[in-house]
Amino acid sequence: MVSRRARRVVALVLVAAVSGCSIGDIRRTPPAPPSASVKPSESADLPPTIDPVAEVRRHRLAVPQRYDRPHVEFVDAELGYALFAACDGQPSGPDCPALLWSTRDGGRSWQRLRHPRPIADEQQMYTAPGVLALLAKPHGWWTSTDGGRSFRHSPSEADPPQWQAAQGRFQLVQGTGKVGRWTGTKLRPLPTQPRLPALNTVLELDGRSVSSGGTEFDGPLVAAGAGEDGRPYAAISWNEGRSWQETPVPEFDGEVGVLRVKAVSDGLWLVGERPDRISFPALWRLAGQSWQRVRAEGQPESGQAVPLGAGVVAVISPRGAGALVGGRYVDLPWPVTAEHHLQLLPDGTLVASGPESVLLGTGHFGDRTWAAVVIETD
Repeated sequence: MVSRRARRVVALVLVAAVSGCSIGDIRRTPPAPPSASVKPSESADLPPTIDPVAEVRRHRLAVPQRYDRPHVEFVDAELGYALFAACDGQPSGPDCPALLWSTRDGGRSWQRLRHPRPIADEQQMYTAPGVLALLAKPHGWWTSTDGGRSFRHSPSEADPPQWQAAQGRFQLVQGTGKVGRWTGTKLRPLPTQPRLPALNTVLELDGRSVSSGGTEFDGPLVAAGAGEDGRPYAAISWNEGRSWQETPVPEFDGEVGVLRVKAVSDGLWLVGERPDRISFPALWRLAGQSWQRVRAEGQPESGQAVPLGAGVVAVISPRGAGALVGGRYVDLPWPVTAEHHLQLLPDGTLVASGPESVLLGTGHFGDRTWAAVVIETD
């Protein structure tokens, strides 16, 4: 079956990566190469096999049926929030106040939270580890650091301090195209900026690192962007933004509209979204101090790409779920379709948000157990 083949290919690549690092005189028997029956060119001709979800977490909330479907955000595999902010396509009002709910067990049960400003012209919700942020235009922000039990009001529509603090030490300063450092109260532009024609994202890799000169720091720090010419550009700082080293991004076919930096367990990646937002993204992986292009035989022409670590990239396309691994594309038996938006959470959980439910995938790399979170209303 295709699902078994996909899992086997992923496992073989991971075993090969581990076995390449020997300790002392330990000798390992090399894994058998995949048989001809798992060649991507052949598996691509077969319809992918889809495993059903392992669990359906269906819960009915005391919400009138006139409310539209909620916006659901998960922070990790257990903590999530649901915001009901419209009725029959119209924003919240006296007859349709915004409703806020939370779950602490992965969607098995939900608890009602008090929305601090239930009536507004527009309601939005954002989450990050340790922070829940609600924007109620034009009244400002309400942020909570205790799971929604209490909120602090920020009347301006500018990002509130609690939310900015959760975005990392280094961020883009809105409206300036510059890299800034969060001081605890303000996002201050760095004295030395990367010399790039455009900036879309900046990200610092967690953990202690050692530069080529032997200095320890909390980095590296990467800034990246797509220029007006459609080419990707990136720069790396090995000393917390005091100086920058431009790092050429290898050539690729086509153009990039937005270039984002992603951090996973094995380091930093560049994901180049195409201008049409449909064609398959361009991918690069940081190896040492240079970027390497990542591509795979048989990869789809359109879809989403989410790096997972260990050189594995999850793919969602019109064909279904798959992975780029070891220079090949393989189908995966995930119950995810092109209608889902795939996201990797900080705890390693995959979230696939769809029109009818949210899927939570726990596990490692391509071996995932999926649960469907279904919210029903009265």
